[in-house]
Amino acid sequence: MSRVDFHSNVPDKLAYACRLARKAYMAGNKVVVLAQDGAQLDALNSAMWTISATDFLPHVLAGDPLAAQTPIILTDDAAAELPHHDILVNLSQLPPANYAQFQRVFEIVSMDEQDAQAGRQRFLHYRQQDVQPTHFVAAKA
Repeated sequence: MSRVDFHSNVPDKLAYACRLARKAYMAGNKVVVLAQDGAQLDALNSAMWTISATDFLPHVLAGDPLAAQTPIILTDDAAAELPHHDILVNLSQLPPANYAQFQRVFEIVSMDEQDAQAGRQRFLHYRQQDVQPTHFVAAKA
């Protein structure tokens, strides 16, 4: 069964997702980051290149010929065919239909009220699936 962790009160979802991906990658995990839409996917792709002057986060978009060899996959398509299933970082406002394929799921919820409400709905969705998510409140900057 997948472990699901909610991280709420996040001031910048893209930066937070990049830091989570970096931490998971450094620990030897493979990561999929699910964006809300194409605009967020483009911003996420750019953020992965600029997270740090000294860190390199090897990433490609889902469907890229190098996806199977690349530890971080970015997508905005919840139904995308994915080469690995260690960790899913969900930035979208819907629960991913394929979450059970992953060992661990991180649900990232911003400080925005609409996003927080969507996060509450996702939390309930997981509980209805007999998953007991954990909850972590991000520290205020």
